[in-house]
Amino acid sequence: MATGRRTTIADIAARAGVSISAVSFALNGRPGVSEATRERVRQVARDLDWQPHTAARALGGAKAGSIGFVLNRPARTLGTESFFGDLISGIQLGLTGTHIGMTLLVARDAEEELETYRDWWRGHRVDGVIVIDPRRDDDRLRLLAELGMPSVVVGSHPSPAGTAPSVWIDDSDATDTVLRYLRALGHRRIAHVSGPPEFEHTALRIDRVRAFAGAGDDPDDRTESVPTDYSAEAGAAATRRLLSAATQPTAIVFDNDVLAVAGLGVASEMGVRVPQDVSIVSFDDSAMIRLVRPAITSLTRDTVELGQRAAVLLREQIESDAPLPSRPGPELTLSVRESTARATP
Repeated sequence: MATGRRTTIADIAARAGVSISAVSFALNGRPGVSEATRERVRQVARDLDWQPHTAARALGGAKAGSIGFVLNRPARTLGTESFFGDLISGIQLGLTGTHIGMTLLVARDAEEELETYRDWWRGHRVDGVIVIDPRRDDDRLRLLAELGMPSVVVGSHPSPAGTAPSVWIDDSDATDTVLRYLRALGHRRIAHVSGPPEFEHTALRIDRVRAFAGAGDDPDDRTESVPTDYSAEAGAAATRRLLSAATQPTAIVFDNDVLAVAGLGVASEMGVRVPQDVSIVSFDDSAMIRLVRPAITSLTRDTVELGQRAAVLLREQIESDAPLPSRPGPELTLSVRESTARATP
């Protein structure tokens, strides 16, 4: 049963009707208690979901001195997306001078991420966590609230009052910025190569793409989203499909830099000129898209600062008795480069 407080050996002693020292003897296999008492204490510990390495620190109310960060993404994408390295660097920067460490784990799936949070909290291994890639119906946030575990969300909007605060960047506004720019260049057939739609920020972008497509009076306006798993292979496949269609898009917006560079490679492979035949824009900025030719137009944000703000907010949340207000992340700017141009008639 989740109570928002870690179980201590004092709790076990009260439930078992024995002294704290007897609990310590029983749980550590030391002589001084009968086998019947030892078994009763162990059963109570199991019932209360206590784990051995919680005892000394939790009994004294000491903090773990670490925050947690779980990455639930395919391992093959983590080595190519600069976003994660920059975010982790920012988190570490937000912990500078505090003697607080960071516990990092790459989860294979959603269930492993959930179990990690349970283990970290029961085992007194972290004092709070930073959560990324929020979903609209997010089991992780529900679990963290049940555990009473301090947490901060890196998201796309402020969190509802009374819930875990977020450091947020408005993905709806960001999408509108890109689409308005392409529309100003005369583009009417705009494709969006997205990440997984279950991510809240992806869903917001897809929603804005659909709304933008239905906002104009021109029957030639066509805007669509094609989901991927963020991998270069999926980005390349989506781009081939779009550029092989009877009516090709004149502009393609990619959800991250890996997808954008993969799309640029496919355009070259198919003899489609960038930006003369198709313009390319990325939602992520990195050295990779600035070094390719043509360099890719992108939305630029300071991801290091984003991580730093999240870490600072989590530190404050750990010390607070109630959820703190959400805070905006760094502002986005559109960095125009050689991959975009006016649409040709």
